[in-house]
Amino acid sequence: MGLKRVSIFGATGSIGQNTLDLIGRDPARFQVDTLTGGHQIDQLAQDAKTYGARLVVTAYDDHYQALKSALADTDIQVGAGPSAMKEAASRPVDMAMSAIVGAAGLEPGLTAMNAGADLLLANKESMVAAGALTRTTAQNNNVALLPVDSEHSGVFQALQGERRDTIERVILTASGGAFRDYTLDQMQSVTPEQACDHPTWAMGQRITVDSASMFNKALEIIEAKELFDIEPNQIDVLVHRQSLVHALVEFHDAGIIAHVGPHDMRHAIGYALYSGTRAKLPLERLDFTKISRLDFAAPDRQKYPSIDLAYQVMHAGGLMGAAFNAAKEKALDAFLARQIGFLQMSEVVKSVINTLSDMEHGFEDALNLEHILGMDALARELALRVCATQK
Repeated sequence: MGLKRVSIFGATGSIGQNTLDLIGRDPARFQVDTLTGGHQIDQLAQDAKTYGARLVVTAYDDHYQALKSALADTDIQVGAGPSAMKEAASRPVDMAMSAIVGAAGLEPGLTAMNAGADLLLANKESMVAAGALTRTTAQNNNVALLPVDSEHSGVFQALQGERRDTIERVILTASGGAFRDYTLDQMQSVTPEQACDHPTWAMGQRITVDSASMFNKALEIIEAKELFDIEPNQIDVLVHRQSLVHALVEFHDAGIIAHVGPHDMRHAIGYALYSGTRAKLPLERLDFTKISRLDFAAPDRQKYPSIDLAYQVMHAGGLMGAAFNAAKEKALDAFLARQIGFLQMSEVVKSVINTLSDMEHGFEDALNLEHILGMDALARELALRVCATQK
């Protein structure tokens, strides 16, 4: 197989760093073309030098000079701001890792597919806010859409060689996050610092808080529906403390295929990076003689109302996924800024969803990026108003 040119959007985050780790171990197979990042300029510049990137872009205009100076002794191209991000996503590469957190990752992923790149999808918001558009863009450009979330990678792997019409149920597992052993009363007063103390996974701040509220799992439920073209009633969630079983697929003959592996994102990244084939990866091997038990439990819907909101959104359809994601992002911002409490995040999102369900908002086409972004903006505005009333 020939050398694969790779762009990484969100290179300084945990997914981006793990992707670079695997690429660096196989230089005969992969060549880094473009890296993008945000505020971590030193890391971005160092990675560009280490992995021989040709273009490096920061999403923020005011970081341009710092990035330019850090790469002054190289011939690496440097860019900053929205136009440079669009140029980065438009470059002709073989595959693009979509690892920007939040709705900001939607447009770069779509642009990369339109430019002919296979998309390695770690940005779950692309499927939540624009699932139909993302799928259609992949199909129209004859490019692959490869999931990188550990749960969706597990489902994807379990379905290899299986017919989609034989699926009875997809089960996504959740660690339960930082507050899985807290009571509802105890969760009333938790802080952002406590929410960031994940029991098993090492992730960025926002996704770790989303794990604690299970908004992360709510997004993944919607993502599973969109990725695998299944109905909401075919998707279940189980809390699995050990984080070793990432997903299960039950078929209509009662057989279940489970994906089991160490809690290391490089497995799912590697499976996507090698286009759905199994490369030798430097990961811990599980020793089942040392695994005393595997626990599973239904999530407490009172503690985690985000789960029910996900099903409400899926049944509503249309652009409600975009609204859900946008409202969730603003509620998370408010919690991290200590403007609202932890449990109030779900109240904010629920209020926005219910308000939009009753409105004639005029955004109807789920394949229209302008309409998707319009719904995103409207939901953010509503969420800010609701957050202001929660103080």
